[in-house]
Amino acid sequence: MATPDLINKVGFFSLLGSKERTTLTSMFKVLPLRAGHVLFRFGDPGDTFYVVKTGLVELSTQDHGGSKIVLAICGPESFFGELSLFDGGARTATATALEDSALLVLSRDKLITFLEQNPSAAINMITVMGQRIRNTGNLLRQRVTRNANEESEDRRTLSEKVADNIARICGSMSFLLLHVFLFAFWIAWNIEPIYHSGINWFGRGTFDPFPFGLLAMTVSVEAIILSTCLLISQNRQAAKDRIRSDIEYEVNLKAELEVAHLHEKIDHMHAEILARLHKLS
Repeated sequence: MATPDLINKVGFFSLLGSKERTTLTSMFKVLPLRAGHVLFRFGDPGDTFYVVKTGLVELSTQDHGGSKIVLAICGPESFFGELSLFDGGARTATATALEDSALLVLSRDKLITFLEQNPSAAINMITVMGQRIRNTGNLLRQRVTRNANEESEDRRTLSEKVADNIARICGSMSFLLLHVFLFAFWIAWNIEPIYHSGINWFGRGTFDPFPFGLLAMTVSVEAIILSTCLLISQNRQAAKDRIRSDIEYEVNLKAELEVAHLHEKIDHMHAEILARLHKLS
């Protein structure tokens, strides 16, 4: 049986008065579990709240790759399944007994009856629920996947930012036209006059006569610098594309797992229906 002392230690009822806890204690039933027994699975209908009296119960789920993730190990005085008390929705995890255990069970119907008789208790329980949901929301905000572009931008070093800016400028039409103008001006300045008088078209001596060795060397150095910056920028873009591909893969894998879960759930329901029909026959 449930005892008032145990109920007093359950955090979900921490804001209730002593009289309300005593009344609530009589509504619990004891459910024994053997080690390895699955109490419920992810997605199963839920309308029951559990408190661990003795033993250990594991709450787990699966990640995008289908690997098992242990959410919590509930020992004595721990509770789970509280969401189903209010919305009666599907389970958000799988509960498995790690050892022989005894659980205190409270159904949703009994809780509603209790709250109708003790309206003030509803506010206290909703307060505790709000705190747990707020903590869960904070955890999700910390774990949520960020946008691929934002993540790449945040990880850029100073040299990568410079390389990206140079690559952006070099890929513009204005950069090309500027070089065409500079090259034309350079050649016109240093071209030899037709009559070899030593004075070019601008009335000054040439500093880089044909075949324009200084211009060729300058262009070669510029080409090395620009090509290096372009390669750095391309490597960053390739890394960003990999991040985007990983995100798309996770989304597709998640959809595939959800479809597989639906098939598994339908098969489980089908097996239960056949078992019940077999009993009726």
